[in-house]
Amino acid sequence: MLIARAPFRVSFCGGGSDIPSFYEKYGGCVISTTIKKYVYLTINPTFNKDKITLKYSKTEVVDEAEKIEHKIFRQVLEDFGNKGIEITSMADIPAGTGLGSSSAFTVALLRLMYSYNEKSVSAYKVAKEACEVEINKLGHPIGKQDQFASSFGGLRYYEFCPDGFVKVEPIVMRHESYAKLSSSLLMFYTGALHDANKILAEQTNSYSTSAEDKINATKKLCELTRKLKTELENNHVDALGPVLKESWEIKRNLAAGITNPMIDEYYEKAIKAGATGGKLLGAGGGGFLLFYCPTRESRAAVKEALKDLKELPFEMDQAGCSIIFMD
Repeated sequence: MLIARAPFRVSFCGGGSDIPSFYEKYGGCVISTTIKKYVYLTINPTFNKDKITLKYSKTEVVDEAEKIEHKIFRQVLEDFGNKGIEITSMADIPAGTGLGSSSAFTVALLRLMYSYNEKSVSAYKVAKEACEVEINKLGHPIGKQDQFASSFGGLRYYEFCPDGFVKVEPIVMRHESYAKLSSSLLMFYTGALHDANKILAEQTNSYSTSAEDKINATKKLCELTRKLKTELENNHVDALGPVLKESWEIKRNLAAGITNPMIDEYYEKAIKAGATGGKLLGAGGGGFLLFYCPTRESRAAVKEALKDLKELPFEMDQAGCSIIFMD
């Protein structure tokens, strides 16, 4: 048996610039971190060598990979060609919450299959192939940040070059700066799931049709991302709050459905309580709200203001996708 684990990610700034229709023309960049919440995949050889058994929210038993209903399972297992296996999937957080769960699943599955077939593979290769599966083979209108974040892990800056190459750089700060960053961030679940593909499809179309306002807005997000990289590397952690606030004001106008009255209400409550900035994670429409609260008093006040929402403790992951068990 093998168990692969891939972390979920929290994106701070630059989301949308990792969509091919944008970065292939203008380049893009994102800063994100992974958190200590994960998707887990296990694989085990089975007695029946002619079957493939999959257990996720449902159970599938098939004799050919092409008969699998789950699109990502089907594509990856067709590519690898293995039979006589059973794969199970579980996660700390449900899909559709803005934490890159679909890409974390794909990354974990690829890492698992490479290890099962006794092949060494780099974090970059896993991320690149996860993008190939989701974007090119399955046609999902998504970007590339989630796959790279889940594969590499940690707090990093990602630059998406027009030729498709992705530069991956760690954000290097003093130890106390990492500790302040982690302690100053609060996450709250809005209780609403979202369809990222629908929202991102609208963004992709606006870039493809050269919608000047959307393109300029995303260019501004890239400027803010580069500014944030410099600030963090100079240990100016409190700069994150205003950057989150400004980037959210830009992002909320990029496509219909990114926000709604309920999200706006909770956001304003947190800002009035002392958060210096925040954003809705993921493509929008639901999921988790993230806030930067620089003091103990502001964190307590924001928690009180949003006491109707479920809080998720914020802890940064540094490991990325890995095999955590082998028997």
